[in-house]
Amino acid sequence: QVQFVESGGGLVQPGGSLRLSCAASGFTLDYYAIGWLRQAPGKEREEVSCIGSIDGSTSYADSVKGRFTISRDNAKNTVYLQMNSLKPEDTAVYYCAADCTVVLAGGEYDIWGQGTQVTVSS
Repeated sequence: QVQFVESGGGLVQPGGSLRLSCAASGFTLDYYAIGWLRQAPGKEREEVSCIGSIDGSTSYADSVKGRFTISRDNAKNTVYLQMNSLKPEDTAVYYCAADCTVVLAGGEYDIWGQGTQVTVSS
């Protein structure tokens, strides 16, 4: 089955850090641009970051720029999201999905993970 498996979520205090992992299952992610998205209760889904397939170029939503860092390790078939200086408004279920450059061209994400919960609270 082609899917992602996310991990690394949890409860963290404001100002803390978490590192999310997104492992590809059933396929090789080398040629896919991978996005991290999040959805909080009652809010629309938001793409927070995307990393390109060939040059590894990155993009970030303004809400996370300077705090989150996306990276990929193709040898491990995994994409990461390092989240620093976390705020309560970062609380959401975080998903990884492919392919964010297809989405930019008007397509849709068609490979998803089950998501991992991130809760930022004191």
